[in-house]
Amino acid sequence: MALGRVALVGAGPGDPELLTVKAQRLLKEAEVVVFDRLVSPEILNLIPAGTTRIYAGKALSRHHLAQDEINSLLVSLARTGRLVVRLKGGDPFVFGRGSEEAEYLARHGVPFEVVPGITSASGGSTYAGIPLTHRGHATGVRYVTGHCKENEDLAHDWRSLADPDTTLVVYMGLTNLDQITRQLMAAGMPADTPAAAVENATTPRQRRVIGTVGSLPTLVADAGLAPPTIVIIGKVVSLAGVLDWYQAGPGSVEDQSASG
Repeated sequence: MALGRVALVGAGPGDPELLTVKAQRLLKEAEVVVFDRLVSPEILNLIPAGTTRIYAGKALSRHHLAQDEINSLLVSLARTGRLVVRLKGGDPFVFGRGSEEAEYLARHGVPFEVVPGITSASGGSTYAGIPLTHRGHATGVRYVTGHCKENEDLAHDWRSLADPDTTLVVYMGLTNLDQITRQLMAAGMPADTPAAAVENATTPRQRRVIGTVGSLPTLVADAGLAPPTIVIIGKVVSLAGVLDWYQAGPGSVEDQSASG
């Protein structure tokens, strides 16, 4: 039997119209789709009815399939001669463990390709009316993870991340949001630095909470935001009121003290 192949495909942040043309084609051609928890229902609806679907979702301490099991599954499926799409929220190579899966496939001689997707930092910030860079507000942007192993603190260079001229985007930052904001303020970031959290970005369920580094944890908790949510910190957040082209959904919270 001929060896199949695996396509590691980025599903983007949620809006199906943000899928790349290549991603859409591969979803139509796939014989098996192995998908993550962060892939939106709107995108899953694009998978043809006769295609085999396998859920491989992961959340904090709740893994439907462990990463090692997913790696082995991809190899096993490819060895049946089928085209396998590994569908991952956002971009496979941005906090998506896509590179780990690609390494495993390469070690086992399985042909693979990688299809980039719009990462949630880009899509989510844009749909929230927040540019990642803007003249006079930010000359750079940094992406970091807000996730760490259980009972461990985040090991970031907080002084570097507190740079006032750089936008900071935190993936998976809800659980440790209080720690993140406290560490940034301890490293010199002013408590009134504009900050936002965007839940279910780019989908009809999008909600955004806008405040400051000092107020964001309380605002997020009061609003009941849940994953998937990205956190955006920096002066660019002050532009959200003017640039909110998508409109904040029901349940969004706007702290007017954070807007400029």
